[in-house]
Amino acid sequence: MRNLIRDVSLELNTGEIVGLFGRNGSGKSTLLKMMYGTTRSGKIEMSFNSESIRSSEVVPKRIIGYVPQSSFLPGNIRVRDVIPVYFPKGEEQDEVFYNRVIATFTNKKIGELSHGQRKYFEVVLTSLLPHPFVFLDEPFSMLEPLQKEELKDFFKRLSVRKGFLITDHYYEDVLDCTSRNLVIRDGVIYPVSSKEELRDHEYLSKNS
Repeated sequence: MRNLIRDVSLELNTGEIVGLFGRNGSGKSTLLKMMYGTTRSGKIEMSFNSESIRSSEVVPKRIIGYVPQSSFLPGNIRVRDVIPVYFPKGEEQDEVFYNRVIATFTNKKIGELSHGQRKYFEVVLTSLLPHPFVFLDEPFSMLEPLQKEELKDFFKRLSVRKGFLITDHYYEDVLDCTSRNLVIRDGVIYPVSSKEELRDHEYLSKNS
């Protein structure tokens, strides 16, 4: 049995978008789940506004919004009926209803959406909740090019008041919208600033 994550120190501030890279099995998703509190860890220390917190406090205190790889919305409900559950009224409800991408499928049931439409919808819903930080696991997966560009602009607008941590193998899309980047290799986390450094850490091949 090996330690998937050995030496990881991570700081995330509102006002920034951080990309987290790593090869399959490197521990990216596990790290997000550990911080969110859905995966137990041997030892993890976290603080919020310089005060120590337990991972079990993250959800009830609404510190982190989290979108996992797998979908979490029930398939038998129409999109237009889900939105008021999250946002009964106000600017956030309008922003979801009038989102250029979401507006094209509000009459469909969640189960009728494509993988990309469903992911886009879940990312927008979660990001607009009042959490100061948002963790996104593969938000660009199966999205069409237009949807990706809309999502990048959305992240940049929201990052004025939120902090985003994004992990996705669509690395060029991540690099397009992040303010800084990290890579996990052999259980250790390193800062990276370019595709060349991702190659140095063997996340990308030398020919990519």
